[in-house]
Amino acid sequence: MTKPHREIITDPAAWRGSDIQNDDSWVLTLGNREIDEIDRALASVKARNVAVPFDKSAFELPSLSATLGEIPHRLEDGLGFVVVRGLPRARYDNDECALIYWGIASHLGTPVSQNARGERICHVRDAGKSLADPTARGYQTTAKLEYHCDLLPVDVLGLFCLRTAKAGGASFLVSSLAVHNVVLRERPDILDALYEPFHADWRGDQPDNETPWYTNPLYSYWDGKLTSRVTTRFVFESVVRFGEHLALTERQNEALDVVHEIAGRPDMRLAIDFRPGDMQFVNNHTILHAREEYED
Repeated sequence: MTKPHREIITDPAAWRGSDIQNDDSWVLTLGNREIDEIDRALASVKARNVAVPFDKSAFELPSLSATLGEIPHRLEDGLGFVVVRGLPRARYDNDECALIYWGIASHLGTPVSQNARGERICHVRDAGKSLADPTARGYQTTAKLEYHCDLLPVDVLGLFCLRTAKAGGASFLVSSLAVHNVVLRERPDILDALYEPFHADWRGDQPDNETPWYTNPLYSYWDGKLTSRVTTRFVFESVVRFGEHLALTERQNEALDVVHEIAGRPDMRLAIDFRPGDMQFVNNHTILHAREEYED
């Protein structure tokens, strides 16, 4: 367990949503030249019957690759997230969108899975599941999801908007560093609890030879970096099926409530108005995401 960090974070990633909501610095807009390049790369992989997964060398983006190369720096040293916008979604079918998404993502890093099925592209849609099911993941339901990070080993979390919801589904981002700053100012008495081990339910997605639960603090500070593992309450509640000794303590319960309350404040969150074709990439160690209940 690392010692709690007790200084205000002034990094660019410690933003408040109200300060950047109308700022387009976090939007990377594709122009005609970049879209033409994507179209050529798409035509090439289709002509060669290349399927996901494939290496970035199969999806050549001579000019755009340099722009995409800036994204990891924005995620690590900037705001912590980027929205790539401008892809003419209506031009492509679902399979073509998957090829484009994989091709672009492969220029950012090595795609990995965060579930037991080994899937590296998952569909966020109504799978008829409920959060009451301890084997269900949030993306398989239409339920409202609190602010959270996704499972490790994901460093960069991507999302491609194929289509918007029929109703609801508003999407939000929050800086976990900014939340930590507010805790430090308003509730320093709970800071220690955030750095204690919390037990969480893998909900059926544990790696081989691992226990069906995992343990980590909500915040860690190491080598000058503050990172977070804040997640949704239901993973802390369902873990007790493996033993009451794994349940949240009274002070952990309070600390989790405080973090979620701060994250949900209107001035803290950034509302993302997704458009079909948008691609969002976030630093999974510093940015929390949430969504409202929706109709598929």
